[in-house]
Amino acid sequence: MKDMRNYVLATANPGKIKEMQKILSDLSINILTREDLAITFDIEETGTTFLENATIKAKAICAASGLPSIADDSGLVIDALGGRPGLFSSSYGDEKFTSSERNLFLLSEMKNMEQRSAKFVCTIVCAFPEGEIISATGECFGTILKEPIGTGGFGYDPVFLPSGFDKSMAELSADEKNKISHRASALFKFVKILKDYNSEKSL
Repeated sequence: MKDMRNYVLATANPGKIKEMQKILSDLSINILTREDLAITFDIEETGTTFLENATIKAKAICAASGLPSIADDSGLVIDALGGRPGLFSSSYGDEKFTSSERNLFLLSEMKNMEQRSAKFVCTIVCAFPEGEIISATGECFGTILKEPIGTGGFGYDPVFLPSGFDKSMAELSADEKNKISHRASALFKFVKILKDYNSEKSL
């Protein structure tokens, strides 16, 4: 039996790592983290789209590790805020904010807004040492609540009500979230694309 190829996740976010490892476990690959390889440097995200930022991160970790690298870039896009926080979701308001403080800042911006439609967007990119790139994008639609609800998940999950649900993203179980989240949607698409890619390479 051929040894499984090592892949490294470009993210250092524990919540993202847990989600990604669970879904990517369907693949016959060995998943490593940046911590496993002692990769500690920061990556400047200078892209103007989720795809560009994910590609920048994937290429940087691929170059540092010599292994195929899987990166994601994701964010919350709110219609009433003209698409904000978007690419700046993780640092919105103030880079020093905790997730709770960031959520409260966001809700204060939307205090008197009736239109609360929003979506989470995630783009997954895998960069290979050979120079090839594959990618997939997923979305999760919903609305912004008027107060944080729930203690699960991470980021903006407590203020996001997914379409078709009566509880926030932060109230969903891991299994429920992994069926509907933007990252899960992107990863499920990515799994199929990577399987096809590897099949073609083995011919």
